[in-house]
Amino acid sequence: MNRVGLQYLAGDLSGGNARCIAMLQAFQEAIRDYSTPPEKTLTRDLTSKIGGFVSFLIECRPLSMSMGNAIRFLKSRIARLPLTLSESEAKTTLCSDIDRFINEKIVLADKVILRHAATKIRDGDVLLTYGSSCVVEMILLYAHELGKQFRVVVVDSHPMLEGQKLLRRLVVKGLSCTYTQLNAISYVMHKVTRVFLGASSIFSNGTVYSTVGTASVAMVAHAFRVPVLVCCEAYKFHERVQLDSICFNELGDPDAISKVPGRVDVNYLDNLTDKQKENLELLNLKYDATPSDYISVIVTDYGMIPPTSVPVIVRGYRKEYLLI
Repeated sequence: MNRVGLQYLAGDLSGGNARCIAMLQAFQEAIRDYSTPPEKTLTRDLTSKIGGFVSFLIECRPLSMSMGNAIRFLKSRIARLPLTLSESEAKTTLCSDIDRFINEKIVLADKVILRHAATKIRDGDVLLTYGSSCVVEMILLYAHELGKQFRVVVVDSHPMLEGQKLLRRLVVKGLSCTYTQLNAISYVMHKVTRVFLGASSIFSNGTVYSTVGTASVAMVAHAFRVPVLVCCEAYKFHERVQLDSICFNELGDPDAISKVPGRVDVNYLDNLTDKQKENLELLNLKYDATPSDYISVIVTDYGMIPPTSVPVIVRGYRKEYLLI
């Protein structure tokens, strides 16, 4: 657990799926090493231990919505363990449940999503994506393997520049790509036929919670009448309703937005006096909220749905896995 937390803190683990899988696998190791103390029951004591692990991970980096759903799934499974089970049987059952969650809700879900999304890609398309989303990357590679001829526009922004990593991986696989910054998106959007975006979470009102800058991309695409497809696994859906990205967000390193590496000519904040810096507060938001009006369709493991159908998926998911 300490190893995973430090990887979160250092930024070595990024992406909703990767972080969630690493956390669940760490829980598996903790459960295998767990032994019930004398005069205590496994369900209550193990739930308390999981809570302590979660608190440590939050100290390293705030949890994503999908990780919160996975934790509630695990706690519900612990609470439902029959008291007649031995400790070894209970631990085996929990580890099996975690494996099933990873396989069904992440691995297989991604395979279903890429098959659905690939049907929307035609020869001659110009596809635009923003940042780096693992499921969008799989969709593009899968469509390329099917022999479809299309071009990809990778839009990126400071300070993370995650799109550069995606660009390198796509070019290595032989895809025709164009790279540009977020501020130039209006100059390339008139050539784009479809926009594929990833999501950290999707709320009950259809709002898409994703990497900061996603809302700008969706808004420009909507203005140019370009369809926007958001690819997201159902386990990332959340019953929360959120209208903006201010009331709840994750804050990044403020110094990351005050300087541009290698561009001394634009690092104007270096010349500020201490008194001027006292009056300046740097805000580096990690995510933004995209209104459902800018989203054409959401591609999930349940199929392709409009944003208005998100509550149906949330209710079905909660009923299936007893998240609450």
